[in-house]
Amino acid sequence: MTRSRPVLVPLVRTAVVLAGVSMLAGCQATSAATADPSSSASSATNGRDDGGSMGDRADSQTEQKNLAAVLKLYTDAFPDPTSSQAQATADKLVAADAVAHGSGQKAGPGGLLSEFTADRGRVPGAQAVVKHTAADGDLVAVHYQVASDPADERTGEAAVDLFRLRDGAVVERWSFDQPIATGTPASGNTNTMFSDLYNPSKPGVAPSEKQEEQNRTFAVSAYNTLFRDQDVSILDKAFDPAYLQHNPVAPNGTAALKSFFSGSSAFPPQESVISLSDGDIVWTFSQSVGAKSGDPVLAADLFRVDDKLIREHWDVVPTAG
Repeated sequence: MTRSRPVLVPLVRTAVVLAGVSMLAGCQATSAATADPSSSASSATNGRDDGGSMGDRADSQTEQKNLAAVLKLYTDAFPDPTSSQAQATADKLVAADAVAHGSGQKAGPGGLLSEFTADRGRVPGAQAVVKHTAADGDLVAVHYQVASDPADERTGEAAVDLFRLRDGAVVERWSFDQPIATGTPASGNTNTMFSDLYNPSKPGVAPSEKQEEQNRTFAVSAYNTLFRDQDVSILDKAFDPAYLQHNPVAPNGTAALKSFFSGSSAFPPQESVISLSDGDIVWTFSQSVGAKSGDPVLAADLFRVDDKLIREHWDVVPTAG
């Protein structure tokens, strides 16, 4: 169990300590993603549970170690992926045969360094500004902004990286990124793609591992009911009517989701195939229903769950390319 709070790499934001650093997903379901698993993660085979983890989701100690290892990759390697420090850290923390999913992605430590180099090429002077993190079972996820100005959340790219670790080293990874839209969106939604806006009506305590798992199954079920079954009644049961939306395509609230699903913009059903829960945030990674080996993962979605309702949402939906 870890906490999901902003972190600036290589800088540290005020009051943040670093130990060690679509309206809907379906809105762009036809877009090409930057991740394609070698086998469908929805099947509980090869030791995977129903959310794609091959580790113990109740093992907080291992989860903390895994998160620290992943964040060290960002602090040591992202600022200058060509440096000797970056190479040494990547060699230590990424297995030589680590699988990298997605068209053009390269395996092993060099593949991750190449990805960081490409990020910095697209956004000159870029820093990785970590916004949310999760460690659950053998999975670690990082939601971050690639930006030259860490104080401006409306520039650069939004990104999510997903890692699987074994014995303290990355053995598998997926990457998602999309440009941050500029200007005022047609939806009128001026929330940034990263801000944390939800304020609970009463102070809460950090969720236990048991509660995190309950949140995961709750949010994944709600996601699949909406996006796979396309049953909008779930919006009245599992979502806060004042749902806070960080995808600029849509305004806040469930009314926008209801309008989308009742409109003419049909899209193929999709479902969560990998999921994590950490703190009050559940992460889902989705594929088209019936996806085969090599088919892309379409999007990364983050849902804040509090008092048995989904309260807030962020996502990264790779564009075609």
